[in-house]
Amino acid sequence: HGMFETNTLTFNPGLTNRMERLETFNDVRNIQDSLTEAGIALSTEVEPNTEGAASITLTDPDGNVILIDQFF
Repeated sequence: HGMFETNTLTFNPGLTNRMERLETFNDVRNIQDSLTEAGIALSTEVEPNTEGAASITLTDPDGNVILIDQFF
């Protein structure tokens, strides 16, 4: 409550909807590459040659922020 100023959709690579860790998943950097290659503008990006926790954000056509937040 009050953490974000607007509606925010959050996705967590590497976690199930029950917050259980997955053995394999698409790293946020790979997701970033796919979105960029598709011509989708990102609001925030991850440095490409890094590892571990990171996040990216973009805005959908209705103005909702989409947060892709990788914890590990």
